[in-house]
Amino acid sequence: MGKLLHNVLIYVINDYIMKLTRRFHGPSLLLLACVHFLLFVSGLVAGALLRHGAHFATPFAPAEELREFIALSPTAVRVSNFFLFGSAIPFGIFAVTTVSRLRFMGSQAAGTNIALLGSLIATIALILSGSVGWILSVPEVLASAQIVKAINFLNFLLGGVVFAVGFGLLAAGVSITCYFMRILPRWLVAFGMFLAFTGEVASLSLVAYPANFFIPVTRYLGFIWMFSVAVALTRDRNGVQSASIRDTP
Repeated sequence: MGKLLHNVLIYVINDYIMKLTRRFHGPSLLLLACVHFLLFVSGLVAGALLRHGAHFATPFAPAEELREFIALSPTAVRVSNFFLFGSAIPFGIFAVTTVSRLRFMGSQAAGTNIALLGSLIATIALILSGSVGWILSVPEVLASAQIVKAINFLNFLLGGVVFAVGFGLLAAGVSITCYFMRILPRWLVAFGMFLAFTGEVASLSLVAYPANFFIPVTRYLGFIWMFSVAVALTRDRNGVQSASIRDTP
């Protein structure tokens, strides 16, 4: 009888504790990653379809060639940058929700603040890149090849170099924090640190052209990292980690 009463008492206490367990409330990370990805890809597809076969010119092309390319496809420029601008919103929400989730799980390390800084840099970079790129669709701007080239380079730097650096900080902050909290697989932590490295190395493209290679590496592999982190962090929305993470030497 005493053993039965003990078991019932333990069951009631455990049930009560489970009901009191805090639950993280926030948007779905996987949904946000999907929306960001779809908006970004939509911009690429729309830009390609609306060019009507016009030869693509990179920011490094001669100024007049670049001006002629944009003058032939202003709609493509306008629509593609609209989607780029729009993709910044779900990305920013994804990033701050990830940071919020880590703090909810008990993190007190600087890694979450590093991730937050990176997310702000990357989000603002996308917003400004889309806005600056949209300016290139204004007919009056196309009158000067030099102005077109300057604006196009600014668009490239914001959406390329600055975004990559910000994304690298985001990946580094999340990966380091999750490594000490042991809530992400080791391969995913290593993957995040690799993206942190490529993102920061991308900044060298400001002084060395070959470093531009790291911009698309960070950008496109970053989608895989976002999806993987979203799945890993949303497996269990309940509970807080047993130990808080503090600054580590």
